[in-house]
Amino acid sequence: MDPTPSQSDILCQNCGGQCAFDPAQQDLLCQSCGTLWPLASDTDHEAAREFPFDPDKPQLEPPSLLGDHIHQCETCGGEVVFTGPALSERCPYCDGPVVLTSEDKAYQTMALIPFRVDGSFAERSVSDWTRRRIAAPSDLDEVIAKGRVAGLYVPFWTFDSKEAIEYWASYKTGSGKNKRTKFVSGNMTIYFDDLLVPASQHVTPLIRDGILHDFQPGYLRPYKAGYLAGFAAERHHWAVAKGLRMNAQDKDLLIRNRIKKHVGKSGTRVDRYRTDTTGIHYRRILLPVWILHYSYQGTAKKVVVSGIDGRTFGERPFSPWKLAGYSAILTILTMALGLVWGATGIL
Repeated sequence: MDPTPSQSDILCQNCGGQCAFDPAQQDLLCQSCGTLWPLASDTDHEAAREFPFDPDKPQLEPPSLLGDHIHQCETCGGEVVFTGPALSERCPYCDGPVVLTSEDKAYQTMALIPFRVDGSFAERSVSDWTRRRIAAPSDLDEVIAKGRVAGLYVPFWTFDSKEAIEYWASYKTGSGKNKRTKFVSGNMTIYFDDLLVPASQHVTPLIRDGILHDFQPGYLRPYKAGYLAGFAAERHHWAVAKGLRMNAQDKDLLIRNRIKKHVGKSGTRVDRYRTDTTGIHYRRILLPVWILHYSYQGTAKKVVVSGIDGRTFGERPFSPWKLAGYSAILTILTMALGLVWGATGIL
């Protein structure tokens, strides 16, 4: 685990100018003289290391007091750190105003996945996404083009575990008077690998869904200032035990689905189960996301682009005129189909 990134780590060794991370080159680019400074090292593979956690033992990693100041949003309360000069006076989460506040306590980040797509690519992805929206207002593309794009590293955990499960389930057989309920029980073992769990209340489902795809541990890199340069980042403020609690609901759904598959009967209901969880390992990481903020007719909305692969998700308005038009067309087609059916009987 690297120490807290230092601002001096991102100064150009040629001219002393500020450098920023270039997603296309995966290196530091000096904003003054254009020199590229490599970030890769022989120990990059160590960034994928996982750390054991025993919930029955006292936590040995207290939050440490880190030396940076934070920018806190006056609207949503989000707290981010800018590596390099403050890039904006707006919150990357909600576009609210931010103010510089005192230092806070946080947990050390273990690794991150650097941005792999740049801001221009993100803007094109948003534009393509907008044009594919059915029944969108005609001026939506123009409005979104005026929006503000913010690059942000958001906190996540990855969790591994082994689940030794004993379950009780039921399913229906037959029909009518012969309908019966069958009860079954069994044992199974599930291995979870790299379950991604948001580590901040500000990581909304929209942001989460924008980057929870095809996680590749091989993309992880050490937590260095160079990868953060030019972007905002939120620190980890929650203990691992809380991360496991936050993951409980999603893991429960995954376990129930695995049990249904194990039973192998349509309509299986999982009545109850119990599990012995062992082999917990975790990482405390940052993942990259582009967030575009825009306002349509006074309503704030956002579009999220994965900083890893460019997948795009977002909030959008609908045109009432287009919806009415599509409804009218559907009604006409339905009436025409009914006429054909009644006149010819061919259907």
